[in-house]
Amino acid sequence: MKNILITGGAGFIGSHLVRWFLKNHDYTIINLDKLTYAGNLANLTDVQNHKNYRFEKADICDFSAIKSILQKHQITDVIHLAAESHVDRSISNPLQFVNTNVIGTVNLLNACKEFWAGNFEGKCFYHVSTDEVYGSLGDEGLFMETTAYDPRSPYSASKASSDHFVNAYHHTYGLPIKMSNCSNNYGSFQFPEKLIPLMINNIKHNKPLPVYGKGLNIRDWLWVVDHCSAIDTIFHKGKMGNTYNVGGLNEWKNIDLVNLLCDIMDRKLGRENGESRKLITYVKDRAGHDMRYAIDATKLSAELGWNPSITFEEGLEQTVDWYLANEVWLENVTSGDYMNYYENQYQKR
Repeated sequence: MKNILITGGAGFIGSHLVRWFLKNHDYTIINLDKLTYAGNLANLTDVQNHKNYRFEKADICDFSAIKSILQKHQITDVIHLAAESHVDRSISNPLQFVNTNVIGTVNLLNACKEFWAGNFEGKCFYHVSTDEVYGSLGDEGLFMETTAYDPRSPYSASKASSDHFVNAYHHTYGLPIKMSNCSNNYGSFQFPEKLIPLMINNIKHNKPLPVYGKGLNIRDWLWVVDHCSAIDTIFHKGKMGNTYNVGGLNEWKNIDLVNLLCDIMDRKLGRENGESRKLITYVKDRAGHDMRYAIDATKLSAELGWNPSITFEEGLEQTVDWYLANEVWLENVTSGDYMNYYENQYQKR
């Protein structure tokens, strides 16, 4: 029986992963989240009473709290997703990203090393990272697991540092680690400062659609449910000490993506085709904006048999449908009311 600690489990990807593991495995899942602006327990209302689910409100930077949780739940594995992840926020406050993404990760590594006390048999520390650590691509080429790190933002620099620490703990102490670097995720429950939910929300309310620069930056888009299936595959079948790149095989220029979203929203809202495109507003480019990310997921496919399950167009249709059907969730997030969920739901118990 595994007792798996998922850090950042109330966030966008984390909540999907908690749900995925509860649905597909008979493990006890302990969700650890600090519940900052991006952590929302309302993402997990459908599983909050599941017999194998536990929640712990804690900060990964608090070593004593982490050690206590490992002991309390006899944690056998950690899947580490807790991170500050928004590039714009990292530009305005880089130290916050250093504290959470670097110091927090090292705290977790130290706590696991100490709690497992060298008895690493059957244990795993799985670190979830990003393709942004590799820097920026030109018109050609793909990020591979062997691509040299070249982070360009405080966010990607902090994630690169955490990746290096995870690998260092494997080589220095023998800690059993696995790691994956993923491309841009999209799907339900994503905080609406990110591109796709931001555009959906703004289109719905006829607000300007801010596009950086000329909108020519290219990203590889990965449906969050496919990402969860990839993590599951790597967790169970991946080689210890290895890194696997996870990509959606979907490269899109930002402006093309926004135009596609506009057309989908016009159709679903019954608007005249092209109406929402009039909302597009070009704004000053982000500082140090990477031009192109693209993942080569050949290793994951060839060694472990994983491939994306749906096309980007299919996933985007499902994503738009979810946001349109969950207006209350979106309103609570944009208004900040979701921050009261923990007190209302847990403090009364």
